[in-house]
Amino acid sequence: MTTALLWFRRDLRLADNPALRTALAQCERVIPLYIDTPEASDDGAAARWWLHHSLAALDESLQQKGSRLLRRRGDALEVLRAVARESGATAVYWNRLYEPAAIARDRTIKEALHADGLLAASHNALLLNEPWQLLKADGTPYRVFTPYWNAAQKRGFDLALHAAPAALPPLPTALHSEPLAALQLLPRIRWDSGLAATWRPGEAEATARLAAFIEHAVADYAEARDRPGQAGTARLSPHLHFGEVSPQRLMALVQQHLTTRRDAGLIQNAESWLRQLVWREFSHQLLYHFPHTVNEPLDARFARFPWRSDYMEDLSAWQHGDTGIPIVDAGMRELWHTGWMHNRVRMITASFLTKNLLIPWQEGARWFMDTLVDADLANNTLGWQWVAGCGADAAPYFRIFNPVSQGEKFDPHGDYVRQWVPELAGLPDRYIHQPWAAPIAPADYPAPRVDLKASRERALAAYAAIRR
Repeated sequence: MTTALLWFRRDLRLADNPALRTALAQCERVIPLYIDTPEASDDGAAARWWLHHSLAALDESLQQKGSRLLRRRGDALEVLRAVARESGATAVYWNRLYEPAAIARDRTIKEALHADGLLAASHNALLLNEPWQLLKADGTPYRVFTPYWNAAQKRGFDLALHAAPAALPPLPTALHSEPLAALQLLPRIRWDSGLAATWRPGEAEATARLAAFIEHAVADYAEARDRPGQAGTARLSPHLHFGEVSPQRLMALVQQHLTTRRDAGLIQNAESWLRQLVWREFSHQLLYHFPHTVNEPLDARFARFPWRSDYMEDLSAWQHGDTGIPIVDAGMRELWHTGWMHNRVRMITASFLTKNLLIPWQEGARWFMDTLVDADLANNTLGWQWVAGCGADAAPYFRIFNPVSQGEKFDPHGDYVRQWVPELAGLPDRYIHQPWAAPIAPADYPAPRVDLKASRERALAAYAAIRR
Protein backbone atom coordinates (compact mmCIF):
# COMPACT_ATOMS: atom_id res chain seq x y z
CA MET A 1 0.00 0.00 0.00
CA THR A 2 1.47 3.36 -1.02
CA THR A 3 1.51 5.89 1.82
CA ALA A 4 1.91 9.67 1.91
CA LEU A 5 2.31 12.14 4.74
CA LEU A 6 0.07 15.20 4.62
CA TRP A 7 1.83 17.90 6.63
CA PHE A 8 -0.76 20.37 7.96
CA ARG A 9 0.41 23.87 8.83
CA ARG A 10 -1.91 26.86 8.26
CA ASP A 11 -4.28 24.96 6.00
CA LEU A 12 -6.48 23.43 8.68
CA ARG A 13 -9.36 22.37 6.45
CA LEU A 14 -10.44 19.43 4.31
CA ALA A 15 -12.26 21.32 1.54
CA ASP A 16 -10.23 23.20 -1.09
CA ASN A 17 -7.01 21.60 0.15
CA PRO A 18 -4.74 20.91 -2.85
CA ALA A 19 -2.10 19.00 -0.87
CA LEU A 20 -4.76 16.65 0.51
CA ARG A 21 -6.36 16.27 -2.90
CA THR A 22 -3.04 15.42 -4.55
CA ALA A 23 -2.01 13.01 -1.80
CA LEU A 24 -5.28 11.09 -2.14
CA ALA A 25 -4.90 10.95 -5.91
CA GLN A 26 -1.34 9.64 -5.75
CA CYS A 27 -1.38 7.30 -2.74
CA GLU A 28 -3.67 4.71 -1.21
CA ARG A 29 -3.15 5.88 2.36
CA VAL A 30 -2.70 9.42 3.65
CA ILE A 31 -1.42 10.21 7.14
CA PRO A 32 -2.52 13.67 8.35
CA LEU A 33 0.29 15.12 10.46
CA TYR A 34 0.71 18.31 12.47
CA ILE A 35 4.15 19.18 13.88
CA ASP A 36 4.59 21.58 16.79
CA THR A 37 8.02 22.92 15.91
CA PRO A 38 10.37 24.98 18.13
CA GLU A 39 9.81 28.08 16.01
CA ALA A 40 6.05 27.75 16.51
CA SER A 41 6.55 28.75 20.15
CA ASP A 42 7.30 32.27 18.85
CA ASP A 43 3.66 32.64 17.79
CA GLY A 44 1.56 35.00 19.85
CA ALA A 45 -0.43 33.74 22.81
CA ALA A 46 -3.79 34.57 21.20
CA ALA A 47 -2.88 32.80 17.97
CA ARG A 48 -1.74 29.71 19.86
CA TRP A 49 -5.08 29.67 21.69
CA TRP A 50 -6.83 29.66 18.31
CA LEU A 51 -4.49 26.98 16.96
CA HIS A 52 -5.32 24.64 19.88
CA HIS A 53 -9.03 24.77 19.13
CA SER A 54 -8.57 24.68 15.37
CA LEU A 55 -6.47 21.51 15.64
CA ALA A 56 -9.17 19.97 17.83
CA ALA A 57 -11.80 20.82 15.20
CA LEU A 58 -9.63 19.41 12.40
CA ASP A 59 -9.06 16.17 14.30
CA GLU A 60 -12.80 15.82 14.84
CA SER A 61 -13.43 16.32 11.11
CA LEU A 62 -10.78 13.74 10.22
CA GLN A 63 -12.26 11.21 12.63
CA GLN A 64 -15.68 11.70 11.06
CA LYS A 65 -14.06 10.73 7.74
CA GLY A 66 -12.43 7.61 9.22
CA SER A 67 -8.97 9.07 9.87
CA ARG A 68 -7.34 11.07 12.66
CA LEU A 69 -4.74 13.80 13.14
CA LEU A 70 -1.26 12.67 14.12
CA ARG A 71 0.40 15.24 16.39
CA ARG A 72 4.13 15.33 17.03
CA ARG A 73 6.61 17.79 18.53
CA GLY A 74 10.13 18.63 17.45
CA ASP A 75 12.22 19.71 14.48
CA ALA A 76 10.04 19.47 11.36
CA LEU A 77 12.54 17.57 9.21
CA GLU A 78 13.38 15.09 11.96
CA VAL A 79 9.69 14.42 12.65
CA LEU A 80 8.86 13.99 8.95
CA ARG A 81 11.70 11.51 8.56
CA ALA A 82 10.65 9.61 11.69
CA VAL A 83 6.99 9.32 10.71
CA ALA A 84 7.97 8.32 7.17
CA ARG A 85 10.09 5.48 8.58
CA GLU A 86 7.36 4.35 10.97
CA SER A 87 4.63 4.36 8.31
CA GLY A 88 6.60 3.41 5.22
CA ALA A 89 5.58 6.65 3.53
CA THR A 90 7.26 7.45 0.23
CA ALA A 91 5.88 10.95 -0.27
CA VAL A 92 5.27 14.12 1.73
CA TYR A 93 2.78 16.79 0.66
CA TRP A 94 2.15 20.21 2.15
CA ASN A 95 0.76 23.65 1.32
CA ARG A 96 3.12 26.57 1.08
CA LEU A 97 3.78 29.39 3.56
CA TYR A 98 5.35 32.64 2.43
CA GLU A 99 7.08 34.17 5.46
CA PRO A 100 10.86 34.49 4.97
CA ALA A 101 11.76 31.98 7.69
CA ALA A 102 9.17 29.46 6.47
CA ILE A 103 10.40 29.71 2.89
CA ALA A 104 14.00 29.02 3.92
CA ARG A 105 12.98 26.12 6.19
CA ASP A 106 10.73 24.48 3.59
CA ARG A 107 13.38 24.72 0.91
CA THR A 108 15.85 22.92 3.18
CA ILE A 109 13.28 20.25 4.08
CA LYS A 110 12.31 19.62 0.47
CA GLU A 111 15.96 19.18 -0.57
CA ALA A 112 16.64 16.83 2.37
CA LEU A 113 13.57 14.68 1.69
CA HIS A 114 14.49 14.41 -1.97
CA ALA A 115 17.98 13.31 -0.93
CA ASP A 116 16.33 10.63 1.25
CA GLY A 117 14.53 9.31 -1.82
CA LEU A 118 11.11 10.67 -0.84
CA LEU A 119 8.79 12.65 -3.04
CA ALA A 120 8.25 16.11 -1.51
CA ALA A 121 5.74 18.43 -3.14
CA SER A 122 4.19 21.71 -2.04
CA HIS A 123 1.03 23.48 -3.24
CA ASN A 124 -0.75 26.81 -2.96
CA ALA A 125 -3.70 26.78 -0.58
CA LEU A 126 -3.18 30.18 1.03
CA LEU A 127 -3.49 32.73 -1.77
CA LEU A 128 -5.45 33.49 -4.91
CA ASN A 129 -2.19 34.16 -6.77
CA GLU A 130 1.36 33.20 -5.86
CA PRO A 131 3.54 36.23 -4.96
CA TRP A 132 5.63 35.77 -8.11
CA GLN A 133 2.68 35.47 -10.50
CA LEU A 134 1.54 39.09 -10.49
CA LEU A 135 4.33 41.53 -11.37
CA LYS A 136 4.62 44.82 -13.24
CA ALA A 137 5.56 44.86 -16.92
CA ASP A 138 9.22 45.35 -16.01
CA GLY A 139 9.19 42.26 -13.77
CA THR A 140 9.31 44.17 -10.47
CA PRO A 141 6.72 43.82 -7.69
CA TYR A 142 3.91 46.29 -7.17
CA ARG A 143 4.29 48.78 -4.31
CA VAL A 144 0.95 50.55 -4.79
CA PHE A 145 -2.32 48.70 -4.27
CA THR A 146 -4.59 50.11 -6.99
CA PRO A 147 -2.38 49.01 -9.91
CA TYR A 148 -2.03 45.63 -8.18
CA TRP A 149 -5.83 45.36 -7.86
CA ASN A 150 -6.27 46.27 -11.51
CA ALA A 151 -3.67 43.70 -12.59
CA ALA A 152 -5.29 41.02 -10.42
CA GLN A 153 -8.68 41.66 -11.98
CA LYS A 154 -7.21 41.59 -15.48
CA ARG A 155 -5.42 38.30 -14.79
CA GLY A 156 -8.51 36.76 -13.23
CA PHE A 157 -8.82 34.18 -10.48
CA ASP A 158 -9.07 30.40 -10.50
CA LEU A 159 -12.14 29.93 -8.30
CA ALA A 160 -12.64 26.19 -8.70
CA LEU A 161 -13.94 24.75 -5.43
CA HIS A 162 -13.38 21.23 -4.15
CA ALA A 163 -15.50 19.57 -1.48
CA ALA A 164 -13.96 17.66 1.40
CA PRO A 165 -13.40 13.97 0.65
CA ALA A 166 -16.30 11.73 1.61
CA ALA A 167 -14.01 9.32 3.46
CA LEU A 168 -10.34 8.89 4.33
CA PRO A 169 -8.31 5.72 4.88
CA PRO A 170 -7.70 4.83 8.53
CA LEU A 171 -4.30 5.31 10.15
CA PRO A 172 -2.25 2.41 11.51
CA THR A 173 -3.02 2.13 15.21
CA ALA A 174 0.68 1.79 16.00
CA LEU A 175 1.39 5.39 15.01
CA HIS A 176 1.72 7.41 18.20
CA SER A 177 0.13 10.84 18.48
CA GLU A 178 0.88 13.40 21.17
CA PRO A 179 -2.16 14.51 23.19
CA LEU A 180 -3.29 17.95 22.13
CA ALA A 181 -2.65 19.27 25.63
CA ALA A 182 0.99 18.21 25.32
CA LEU A 183 1.50 20.92 22.69
CA GLN A 184 0.94 23.48 25.47
CA LEU A 185 -0.87 25.93 23.23
CA LEU A 186 -3.30 27.20 25.85
CA PRO A 187 -2.21 29.82 28.40
CA ARG A 188 -1.10 28.49 31.77
CA ILE A 189 -2.89 31.34 33.50
CA ARG A 190 -6.35 31.24 31.96
CA TRP A 191 -6.96 34.75 30.68
CA ASP A 192 -8.75 33.46 27.58
CA SER A 193 -12.41 33.61 28.68
CA GLY A 194 -13.05 36.57 26.39
CA LEU A 195 -11.63 34.71 23.41
CA ALA A 196 -13.74 31.65 24.19
CA ALA A 197 -16.87 33.80 24.43
CA THR A 198 -16.14 35.52 21.11
CA TRP A 199 -14.81 32.82 18.80
CA ARG A 200 -15.34 29.25 17.70
CA PRO A 201 -12.35 28.12 15.62
CA GLY A 202 -12.66 25.50 12.90
CA GLU A 203 -13.68 24.91 9.31
CA ALA A 204 -17.38 24.46 10.10
CA GLU A 205 -17.58 27.80 11.89
CA ALA A 206 -15.70 29.54 9.05
CA THR A 207 -18.25 28.19 6.58
CA ALA A 208 -21.16 29.29 8.76
CA ARG A 209 -19.68 32.76 9.33
CA LEU A 210 -19.17 33.24 5.59
CA ALA A 211 -22.77 32.26 4.86
CA ALA A 212 -24.06 34.66 7.52
CA PHE A 213 -21.98 37.52 6.15
CA ILE A 214 -23.24 36.96 2.62
CA GLU A 215 -26.84 36.77 3.79
CA HIS A 216 -26.89 39.65 6.27
CA ALA A 217 -23.93 42.02 5.96
CA VAL A 218 -22.31 42.15 2.54
CA ALA A 219 -25.04 44.42 1.13
CA ASP A 220 -24.06 47.21 3.57
CA TYR A 221 -20.36 46.46 3.81
CA ALA A 222 -18.88 49.60 2.21
CA GLU A 223 -20.32 51.87 4.90
CA ALA A 224 -20.80 49.49 7.83
CA ARG A 225 -17.20 48.23 7.70
CA ASP A 226 -16.00 51.53 9.18
CA ARG A 227 -18.41 51.45 12.14
CA PRO A 228 -16.79 49.60 15.05
CA GLY A 229 -20.04 49.65 17.02
CA GLN A 230 -21.81 47.58 14.32
CA ALA A 231 -21.42 43.99 13.13
CA GLY A 232 -20.58 45.18 9.64
CA THR A 233 -17.54 43.04 8.83
CA ALA A 234 -17.18 39.35 8.12
CA ARG A 235 -14.73 38.66 10.98
CA LEU A 236 -13.26 35.87 8.89
CA SER A 237 -9.64 37.00 9.23
CA PRO A 238 -8.59 34.42 11.86
CA HIS A 239 -10.33 31.62 9.96
CA LEU A 240 -8.54 32.74 6.80
CA HIS A 241 -5.18 33.04 8.58
CA PHE A 242 -5.33 29.46 9.85
CA GLY A 243 -6.58 28.17 6.54
CA GLU A 244 -9.95 27.03 7.83
CA VAL A 245 -11.45 28.50 4.66
CA SER A 246 -9.81 29.25 1.34
CA PRO A 247 -9.73 32.70 -0.28
CA GLN A 248 -11.09 31.03 -3.42
CA ARG A 249 -14.21 29.96 -1.52
CA LEU A 250 -14.69 33.43 -0.06
CA MET A 251 -14.48 35.09 -3.46
CA ALA A 252 -16.43 32.43 -5.34
CA LEU A 253 -19.41 32.37 -2.97
CA VAL A 254 -19.66 36.16 -2.83
CA GLN A 255 -19.58 36.32 -6.62
CA GLN A 256 -22.19 33.56 -6.85
CA HIS A 257 -24.39 35.65 -4.56
CA LEU A 258 -24.02 38.60 -6.93
CA THR A 259 -25.23 36.55 -9.89
CA THR A 260 -28.51 35.82 -8.11
CA ARG A 261 -29.14 39.47 -7.21
CA ARG A 262 -28.06 41.94 -9.89
CA ASP A 263 -28.29 44.97 -7.64
CA ALA A 264 -25.91 47.90 -8.27
CA GLY A 265 -25.58 48.73 -4.57
CA LEU A 266 -24.85 45.13 -3.68
CA ILE A 267 -22.21 44.87 -6.41
CA GLN A 268 -20.48 48.01 -5.12
CA ASN A 269 -20.50 46.77 -1.54
CA ALA A 270 -19.28 43.31 -2.52
CA GLU A 271 -16.44 44.77 -4.57
CA SER A 272 -15.39 46.82 -1.55
CA TRP A 273 -15.09 43.59 0.43
CA LEU A 274 -13.33 41.74 -2.38
CA ARG A 275 -10.75 44.54 -2.50
CA GLN A 276 -9.94 43.78 1.13
CA LEU A 277 -9.38 40.14 0.20
CA VAL A 278 -6.94 41.23 -2.49
CA TRP A 279 -5.23 43.60 -0.02
CA ARG A 280 -4.28 40.41 1.80
CA GLU A 281 -2.72 39.13 -1.42
CA PHE A 282 -0.89 42.44 -1.84
CA SER A 283 0.60 42.18 1.65
CA HIS A 284 1.91 38.67 1.01
CA GLN A 285 3.57 39.63 -2.26
CA LEU A 286 5.22 42.61 -0.53
CA LEU A 287 6.61 40.44 2.26
CA TYR A 288 7.81 37.87 -0.25
CA HIS A 289 9.69 40.42 -2.37
CA PHE A 290 10.80 42.67 0.53
CA PRO A 291 11.45 40.30 3.45
CA HIS A 292 13.49 42.89 5.34
CA THR A 293 10.28 44.86 6.00
CA VAL A 294 9.42 42.59 8.94
CA ASN A 295 11.72 44.79 11.04
CA GLU A 296 12.90 47.57 8.72
CA PRO A 297 10.99 50.28 6.84
CA LEU A 298 10.35 49.82 3.16
CA ASP A 299 10.97 53.57 2.73
CA ALA A 300 14.65 53.78 3.66
CA ARG A 301 14.30 57.42 4.76
CA PHE A 302 12.48 56.23 7.87
CA ALA A 303 15.63 54.53 9.13
CA ARG A 304 16.55 58.07 10.24
CA PHE A 305 13.16 58.91 11.76
CA PRO A 306 13.65 60.42 15.25
CA TRP A 307 11.53 58.03 17.28
CA ARG A 308 11.47 58.54 21.03
CA SER A 309 13.59 56.29 23.20
CA ASP A 310 12.00 57.07 26.59
CA TYR A 311 8.61 55.61 25.78
CA MET A 312 8.10 52.49 27.90
CA GLU A 313 5.54 54.06 30.24
CA ASP A 314 3.49 55.39 27.33
CA LEU A 315 3.79 52.08 25.50
CA SER A 316 2.41 50.23 28.52
CA ALA A 317 -0.50 52.66 28.81
CA TRP A 318 -1.28 52.15 25.11
CA GLN A 319 -1.09 48.36 25.40
CA HIS A 320 -3.53 48.29 28.30
CA GLY A 321 -6.02 50.85 26.98
CA ASP A 322 -5.14 53.54 29.50
CA THR A 323 -4.11 56.48 27.30
CA GLY A 324 -6.97 58.84 28.09
CA ILE A 325 -8.09 58.84 24.43
CA PRO A 326 -11.45 57.00 24.42
CA ILE A 327 -11.51 55.30 21.01
CA VAL A 328 -7.85 54.26 21.35
CA ASP A 329 -8.50 52.76 24.77
CA ALA A 330 -11.67 51.05 23.53
CA GLY A 331 -9.74 49.40 20.73
CA MET A 332 -6.89 48.23 22.92
CA ARG A 333 -9.31 46.79 25.48
CA GLU A 334 -11.31 45.04 22.77
CA LEU A 335 -8.04 43.53 21.55
CA TRP A 336 -7.04 42.29 24.99
CA HIS A 337 -10.46 40.82 25.72
CA THR A 338 -11.31 39.24 22.37
CA GLY A 339 -8.00 38.87 20.50
CA TRP A 340 -9.38 41.03 17.69
CA MET A 341 -9.83 44.69 16.85
CA HIS A 342 -11.98 46.44 14.28
CA ASN A 343 -9.88 47.47 11.27
CA ARG A 344 -10.78 51.17 11.43
CA VAL A 345 -9.76 51.20 15.08
CA ARG A 346 -6.53 49.34 14.25
CA MET A 347 -5.58 52.30 12.07
CA ILE A 348 -6.53 54.83 14.74
CA THR A 349 -4.64 53.08 17.53
CA ALA A 350 -1.59 52.55 15.31
CA SER A 351 -1.57 56.19 14.24
CA PHE A 352 -1.80 57.32 17.86
CA LEU A 353 1.15 55.13 18.85
CA THR A 354 3.43 56.11 15.98
CA LYS A 355 2.41 59.74 15.39
CA ASN A 356 1.12 61.14 18.67
CA LEU A 357 3.31 59.10 21.02
CA LEU A 358 6.19 58.89 18.51
CA ILE A 359 6.86 55.25 19.45
CA PRO A 360 8.47 53.00 16.79
CA TRP A 361 5.98 51.07 14.69
CA GLN A 362 7.87 47.84 15.44
CA GLU A 363 6.67 48.00 19.07
CA GLY A 364 3.05 48.11 17.96
CA ALA A 365 3.58 45.38 15.40
CA ARG A 366 5.04 43.08 18.05
CA TRP A 367 2.12 43.72 20.41
CA PHE A 368 -0.43 42.99 17.71
CA MET A 369 1.38 39.79 16.74
CA ASP A 370 1.16 38.61 20.35
CA THR A 371 -2.45 39.57 21.04
CA LEU A 372 -4.36 39.10 17.76
CA VAL A 373 -6.02 35.79 16.96
CA ASP A 374 -5.55 36.71 13.28
CA ALA A 375 -1.89 37.67 13.76
CA ASP A 376 -0.57 37.44 10.21
CA LEU A 377 3.00 38.57 9.58
CA ALA A 378 2.33 39.89 6.07
CA ASN A 379 -0.88 41.78 6.90
CA ASN A 380 0.50 43.07 10.18
CA THR A 381 3.72 44.35 8.62
CA LEU A 382 1.93 46.06 5.73
CA GLY A 383 -0.65 47.61 8.06
CA TRP A 384 1.82 49.05 10.53
CA GLN A 385 4.17 50.38 7.88
CA TRP A 386 1.22 51.89 5.99
CA VAL A 387 0.01 53.76 9.06
CA ALA A 388 3.54 54.80 10.06
CA GLY A 389 4.03 56.18 6.54
CA CYS A 390 7.12 54.12 5.78
CA GLY A 391 5.62 51.25 3.79
CA ALA A 392 3.98 50.48 0.47
CA ASP A 393 1.03 52.48 -0.85
CA ALA A 394 2.01 55.33 1.46
CA ALA A 395 0.20 58.65 1.10
CA PRO A 396 2.05 61.56 -0.53
CA TYR A 397 1.64 63.36 2.79
CA PHE A 398 2.21 62.37 6.41
CA ARG A 399 -1.17 60.91 7.40
CA ILE A 400 -2.11 61.48 11.07
CA PHE A 401 -5.49 60.24 12.26
CA ASN A 402 -7.22 62.53 14.73
CA PRO A 403 -8.75 60.06 17.22
CA VAL A 404 -11.43 62.54 18.32
CA SER A 405 -12.74 63.32 14.84
CA GLN A 406 -12.39 59.67 13.82
CA GLY A 407 -14.44 58.63 16.82
CA GLU A 408 -17.10 61.26 16.15
CA LYS A 409 -17.35 60.21 12.51
CA PHE A 410 -17.36 56.43 12.87
CA ASP A 411 -18.77 55.98 16.40
CA PRO A 412 -21.06 59.02 16.50
CA HIS A 413 -23.17 57.91 19.45
CA GLY A 414 -20.26 56.37 21.34
CA ASP A 415 -21.69 52.84 21.34
CA TYR A 416 -18.26 51.27 20.79
CA VAL A 417 -16.55 53.42 23.41
CA ARG A 418 -19.27 52.81 25.97
CA GLN A 419 -18.97 49.05 25.46
CA TRP A 420 -15.23 48.91 26.12
CA VAL A 421 -14.67 51.97 28.33
CA PRO A 422 -17.53 51.76 30.83
CA GLU A 423 -16.04 54.61 32.89
CA LEU A 424 -17.38 56.94 30.20
CA ALA A 425 -20.81 55.32 29.76
CA GLY A 426 -22.64 58.19 31.46
CA LEU A 427 -21.22 60.96 29.28
CA PRO A 428 -23.40 62.66 26.66
CA ASP A 429 -22.57 61.88 23.03
CA ARG A 430 -20.92 65.28 22.52
CA TYR A 431 -18.24 64.49 25.12
CA ILE A 432 -17.83 60.74 24.71
CA HIS A 433 -14.76 61.13 22.46
CA GLN A 434 -13.24 64.04 24.38
CA PRO A 435 -14.17 63.60 28.03
CA TRP A 436 -11.64 66.23 29.09
CA ALA A 437 -13.95 68.85 27.54
CA ALA A 438 -16.93 67.82 29.67
CA PRO A 439 -18.04 70.22 32.43
CA ILE A 440 -17.12 67.51 34.92
CA ALA A 441 -14.54 65.02 33.65
CA PRO A 442 -14.99 61.41 34.86
CA ALA A 443 -12.84 60.94 37.95
CA ASP A 444 -11.96 57.29 37.21
CA TYR A 445 -10.71 57.87 33.65
CA PRO A 446 -7.18 59.18 33.01
CA ALA A 447 -6.32 62.48 31.39
CA PRO A 448 -4.82 62.21 27.88
CA ARG A 449 -1.16 61.21 27.95
CA VAL A 450 -0.39 63.75 25.22
CA ASP A 451 -1.89 66.88 23.78
CA LEU A 452 -3.23 65.84 20.38
CA LYS A 453 -2.45 69.13 18.64
CA ALA A 454 1.07 69.51 20.04
CA SER A 455 1.96 65.87 19.40
CA ARG A 456 0.69 66.17 15.82
CA GLU A 457 2.97 69.14 15.23
CA ARG A 458 5.87 67.22 16.77
CA ALA A 459 5.27 64.30 14.40
CA LEU A 460 5.09 66.59 11.37
CA ALA A 461 8.38 68.19 12.41
CA ALA A 462 9.99 64.76 12.72
CA TYR A 463 8.80 63.85 9.23
CA ALA A 464 10.07 67.14 7.82
CA ALA A 465 13.48 66.36 9.32
CA ILE A 466 13.87 63.07 7.42
CA ARG A 467 12.54 64.60 4.20
CA ARG A 468 15.34 67.14 4.38
